[in-house]
Amino acid sequence: MREMRCARVTRAAGATRTCVRLVLLLLLTTTALLAPVPRLTLSATGMPAAPAPDPAVPTVGRAWPVGVHPPVLRGWEPPATTYGRGHRGVDLAAAAGTPVRAVAEGRVSFAGRVAGKGVVSVELKGTGDPPLRTTYEPVRPAVKKGDAVAAGQVVGTVEAGRSHCTATCVHWGLLSGRTYLDPLTLMPPWLLHRGPSRLLPVLGVPLPS
Repeated sequence: MREMRCARVTRAAGATRTCVRLVLLLLLTTTALLAPVPRLTLSATGMPAAPAPDPAVPTVGRAWPVGVHPPVLRGWEPPATTYGRGHRGVDLAAAAGTPVRAVAEGRVSFAGRVAGKGVVSVELKGTGDPPLRTTYEPVRPAVKKGDAVAAGQVVGTVEAGRSHCTATCVHWGLLSGRTYLDPLTLMPPWLLHRGPSRLLPVLGVPLPS
């Protein structure tokens, strides 16, 4: 009799442990199902991320200031304070004499020299009141204050020996009033990631010798 009672107690204890395990497994499964799923970003996947869209900056850019897709020598580095250290714009590689173009339609608000450097500033059409303003330096102006310019129109040429870059470059800035913004946010994705055009062979047409 005593052996039968021990067997019954052992079976009951085993059933209890099994129930406890099932309850714990159910709780863990429920927790995992209810946990939020993490979102992947471009930076999380190791791919280069485009500038974060700024709701205050419409993507009105239709041309690069220089070239087709120039190398960015130094990017936008917003300062921690109004007068703090940082980089209030983007430096684009460009040889002296390279044409500098308006990135979007607008009107020239300044064309002259500041601290010995040639500067051209363009107020962008359709960007609010007051409008956003792009700046280009060091540039030998080919326009004057008040001129209307189209996207891609030449506003000057890169000056030699006036750049703060190690190599010759053009500094491209963007302002809203007195606040500096990242000028790359003006560019739509199709223009920001577009490489230089390449001619492809046409079937049936012989290549020139």
